[in-house]
Amino acid sequence: MRQCHRRAPFLFFNGNTFADVARQITAALFADLPTVRRREVMSAVAHYIAGVLPWAAMVGILESISETADLKAGDRVKTLRGSLRGVIVRVLEDGRIIWKHDGAAGDLAALPESLCRDD
Repeated sequence: MRQCHRRAPFLFFNGNTFADVARQITAALFADLPTVRRREVMSAVAHYIAGVLPWAAMVGILESISETADLKAGDRVKTLRGSLRGVIVRVLEDGRIIWKHDGAAGDLAALPESLCRDD
């Protein structure tokens, strides 16, 4: 898709057109991901196609988002945007995660798709 965009087969909105096609293909390929993560993947691919995100950054985003949610108590996690960081306290039977934000007194509950590992 990026090569097609670079060849500029037509002039008006060339980048947006190919980025949208890439978004739709990505949505189909990553249909099994939770909605929030699928949107992040679609955005990363579209930005790469449009030329505003380098290959290495896109691959890093895809690998990070595509990780299976195999989180357990004691794992360091962060929100998808990285605004909060903390440690998992426990994983409930229904799949929700109870975690403690660094420096906070109380616990937070989250769905596994809203957190990723903090390296």
